[in-house]
Amino acid sequence: MSITAWMELIASGLITGGIYALVALGLNLQYGLMRILNIAHGEFLMVGAYLTWMVQTQFGLSPLLMLPVSFGVLMLLGLVIHWLCFRRLNATSPTLDIFEARGLMVAFGLMFLIQNMVSAIWGGELRGYDFMTDPVAMGGAQFAGNKLLVFAMALVFSLGLMIVLRKTLLGKGVRALMQSQVGAQLVGINTRTLHPLMFGIGLGLSGLAGCLLSMAYTISPAMGEPYTVTALIVITLGGFGSMGGALAGGLMLGVIEALGMHFTNPSLKALLSYVVFIGVLLFRPRGLFAK
Repeated sequence: MSITAWMELIASGLITGGIYALVALGLNLQYGLMRILNIAHGEFLMVGAYLTWMVQTQFGLSPLLMLPVSFGVLMLLGLVIHWLCFRRLNATSPTLDIFEARGLMVAFGLMFLIQNMVSAIWGGELRGYDFMTDPVAMGGAQFAGNKLLVFAMALVFSLGLMIVLRKTLLGKGVRALMQSQVGAQLVGINTRTLHPLMFGIGLGLSGLAGCLLSMAYTISPAMGEPYTVTALIVITLGGFGSMGGALAGGLMLGVIEALGMHFTNPSLKALLSYVVFIGVLLFRPRGLFAK
């Protein structure tokens, strides 16, 4: 293989990995902070993608304008869902383990509910639109402009979240809650405010990922579930609760999948991901980047 071909192959993996990381960060935020394993996370990504597609095709607006809208709509939806479902579960569950199990069942219900609602509203056909499809030459290689934009935006949003968590008072409160719920409450951190806020921000990140995905790929009501599974693999790679690990794990998994599909068979993409997943669970159960 030539250097140009290697560049295109690795860049393809990084582009996919950027989306993986953004989705995983939102899910990691919810689980690391509240122990909510939101299996429906990918379905909210799909809602963000469909909202962007609908606005672009019906009103001709740039999907870039939908980035803050998708984030805001999904964040508001997250606040409502937390208030309706998980707030009461947390109050009525006698132990954390029971809360996790009940929350998982609620998330399964949300997954099927959203899938069927989207299918009923927009149908089950593949959808898409053209946006920045002209190739861009870089170092002798050519890349689709929309995919480069998707990677850059996913990286910016992921790093932005990590900076907020590292440098702001809000972020310090979130990290304190991830380390010790009781200890954080003893020093005055208000979990009743932070829990719904972070759950909403997690869904807002999935809305951003869906908006970005719609710019470069076709979308369908079944697109969310594979991204949820991939996000779980990425979180396992990086370590539960580790935001930097989720970013690194997402990029790494994207490159591994791209190289594996090129040198083996594209149909083995899921198998490659699960081999990595099982290997990390067996030999590094805390994740590759966990401290």
